[in-house]
Amino acid sequence: MAKNTIRQTTLHGLTRAKAARRLAAIVREMKQAERKFSPMLDELHDHFKHSGDNLIHYLVLRSNEIREIQEFLHHIGLSSLTNSESHTLSQVQQVLNWLQHKEPEVKKATSCNFEEASRLQLLHAEELLGIFPKKDRPHIMVTFSSALLEDRKLMEEMLNKGMSVARINCAHDTPEMWLQMISLLKKAMAKTGRNCKIYMDLAGPKIRIKSIHALKKNEDLELPVKEGTELILSHSKAAEIKGKKHKRKADILHIEPKELLGMVKEGEHIFFDEGKFEARVTKVEPDHVTVQIVRISARNHFLKPERGINLPDSDITIPTLTAEDKINIPFICEHADMVGYSFVSSPEDIELLRQEINKYNPRRKPAIILKIERLSAVQHLPALLINGMKDEAMGVMIARGDLAVEIGFERLSEIQEEILWICEAAHVPVIWATQVLETLNKTGYATRSEITDAAMSGRAECVMLNKGKYIVSTIETLDDILTRQQGHVNKKRYIMRPLGIAKSFIER
Repeated sequence: MAKNTIRQTTLHGLTRAKAARRLAAIVREMKQAERKFSPMLDELHDHFKHSGDNLIHYLVLRSNEIREIQEFLHHIGLSSLTNSESHTLSQVQQVLNWLQHKEPEVKKATSCNFEEASRLQLLHAEELLGIFPKKDRPHIMVTFSSALLEDRKLMEEMLNKGMSVARINCAHDTPEMWLQMISLLKKAMAKTGRNCKIYMDLAGPKIRIKSIHALKKNEDLELPVKEGTELILSHSKAAEIKGKKHKRKADILHIEPKELLGMVKEGEHIFFDEGKFEARVTKVEPDHVTVQIVRISARNHFLKPERGINLPDSDITIPTLTAEDKINIPFICEHADMVGYSFVSSPEDIELLRQEINKYNPRRKPAIILKIERLSAVQHLPALLINGMKDEAMGVMIARGDLAVEIGFERLSEIQEEILWICEAAHVPVIWATQVLETLNKTGYATRSEITDAAMSGRAECVMLNKGKYIVSTIETLDDILTRQQGHVNKKRYIMRPLGIAKSFIER
């Protein structure tokens, strides 16, 4: 009787038979896509063979509209596919078997079932980041600073409180100081008996205000601006806006790299200082660009030199590997387990870094971490992952600071979720970065919102903390939050609207 009742249940005009036909069509589409992309998938490292197949299956699923099917499946008591990222074809096939009254193949529906997916996720995470210090609790990465060289006990305290990955940013300090930090870390590891991987960030291209040339004296270091203020962006100090008397009428921001000026168009938006100042391009000249400040979210309305620039509307094509990066790569190859790659946006970018690393033939190559901080990187994420999976180990960092400016703060929550889903489908470890417990780290007091954010970070395999005065207590707090959270959350549960990222990759 119960079986007959379920069979005749309808929702959104769907019956078991109609839902089964739609899922069967998706399964066929998955297998066709696997054949279509087989030349690309054949190049993957053996560790990622099944992961690459599963990524394609997931992208096919997410390029379809299945929300009505999900509601119907939930309505009749079956899996609604909301946690199928890691073993997509297997999960869809199992549900299809139930709909068709077939005996489910519990042991092996495909080459990547739930058990195999779990094994691969753990394997890839531990190859990249090391054995998890606590079961089901993400690794904690801590950014090093030169202050560590003055307080040698601090390294031991950080290890004892839960640090298991050390981050050195090559944009700061010197190779001599990096070596001292690494030496201190190794001594502290030996003393505490705790393991810690070393991650080094390439500085990448510096898109920034190099200097300010103000109309008024004493404003070159702090330029006061307000909404409506006009500014000149130039790659030289001699730019002018020619008026009736051929005199400059606005303050000059000397920006670098100089190629940027040729890549912006009238009407596009430019952000300064982590998005605190928003400007619109009003005029483009051969040697300079005029912009107008349209929004300020900073408390202090001052622009300063050495602050970053984001151009989310512009088609920016500058080399992702700088001359300075290439100088630092031999050091990274010798000392680091992982190398963070800034501004990566295409598979060709990954090949450039891979070729540079291969020049030095290190005993063990540092794993490449793709820092997702630009809209183009989000749009090309599947292709980036597939190229990265040619190596034995790789990972993704969600660099939420730059990413928020690039895509808009209102879209950050949505996009970081999509990155997590797609990386889970590829069994690629994720590092959750930028401003985690930042107020606590700097002041010793946490805000309610950052505690919630820290809890959300538990879906990643590693969580990054920046440097701060209260780093030891911040590590302790994060460890406590993540340990408690793992008893409640495992990744996520959502309904699945079609993803533009998935459709654009599958249909290319």
